[in-house]
Amino acid sequence: MPLTLSLPTADRALAPYTLRGSVPVKPPAGRTADPHASLPLEGAAGGLGRPGAAGFNRIAYSAAHVVADPLAAVDPWLQSAVDWDTTMAYRQHLWSLGLGVAEAMDTAQRGMGLDWPTSLELIHRSLDAAKDYPGAFVASGCGTDHLDIDAVKSVDDVIRGYEEQMAAIEALGGKLIVMASRALARVAKSSADYERVYDRVLRQARQPVVLHWLGEMFDPALAGYWGTKDVDAAMDTALGVIAAHADKVDGIKVSLLDKDKEIAMRRRLPSGVRMYTGDDFNYAELIAGDGFGSEPMHGRSDALLGIFDAIAPAASAALGALAQGNVERFHAILGPTVPLSRHIFAAPTRFYKTGVVFMAWLNGHQKHFTMVGGQHSTRSLQHLAELFRLADAANLLQQPELAVRRMKTLLAMHGVEG
Repeated sequence: MPLTLSLPTADRALAPYTLRGSVPVKPPAGRTADPHASLPLEGAAGGLGRPGAAGFNRIAYSAAHVVADPLAAVDPWLQSAVDWDTTMAYRQHLWSLGLGVAEAMDTAQRGMGLDWPTSLELIHRSLDAAKDYPGAFVASGCGTDHLDIDAVKSVDDVIRGYEEQMAAIEALGGKLIVMASRALARVAKSSADYERVYDRVLRQARQPVVLHWLGEMFDPALAGYWGTKDVDAAMDTALGVIAAHADKVDGIKVSLLDKDKEIAMRRRLPSGVRMYTGDDFNYAELIAGDGFGSEPMHGRSDALLGIFDAIAPAASAALGALAQGNVERFHAILGPTVPLSRHIFAAPTRFYKTGVVFMAWLNGHQKHFTMVGGQHSTRSLQHLAELFRLADAANLLQQPELAVRRMKTLLAMHGVEG
């Protein structure tokens, strides 16, 4: 029998919505908890280096969310309380699908509810959990968010901040994702200041890192990163940093939501350096690639995406199809997820984490829809209702009956009965 519920419409009315009844997207048959064992690892034992994925021909990280502990006696806007068991279970889910985990990134509400001490504990727990999944891979966010930004007066303060987090993560055997720094964006006077900071950081890295260029749509405090608001000039600076330290850079994640800029930068990367797409609007075509040039990595992007948290089964199935040369199937699976992703990442983009956690709740990966920092309140009922429709259209409601019950619960909490 079709599943139907009443959902709010744009004109503030209610209208019946009947689920499509399609079979939810499933990952390829035979996917196991050892999805990466066919390729050698670089770096520490336990799959914490830089593998590729067996069955995939792209490296694919999902930036992973954290699950709040709703029973903790804390002030949610001021303190982080994490349900560690459920948070780790979700990482195990991602690994079982062949996806890597980009840990303690903005998807985990880094800087928006998750403080550095809790982030470091999260990194520690993920690295430990990964050891039970041979070949599973983790890369962890390294930034300067533990600094009192008002006390940061110089580039040297920023360097010390990065060094402190580097030392803590590398002591655990972790691979670094060097996150963009709000403190650096605030005190840098020119592109030369960025070059100095990244030179110091990269010279000290124990293994190749992933750099992260996060656009101001994700974090307004990062406007003018790399020393200029001119994106092309900023790209020149970033590419110069990478070229000077190509042996220390695995790749760069670019989160500008501009596919043409990403492609232009991808084609200029030194040989062997990867472009990890962070474009949650255009990821399907960027991952598929355009085959440009003789250097393989100039013609395609790997992935480090927040949306992969919300669409993990589809991402796994699509990447498996792509590796088999079935580009049509890849787009057939991933294409319908793009409207959902564009909705989740709609402006104000920084509130996308709410949609990611909402999807996890609808699909039964957590028992509640609350977030650290109280961030579950950042999106409207209208927004979440449309997200529900788009998730259904993308065949991403893994347990439709459960999803309908939970959507009805949310509606009731907002005074919408029936």
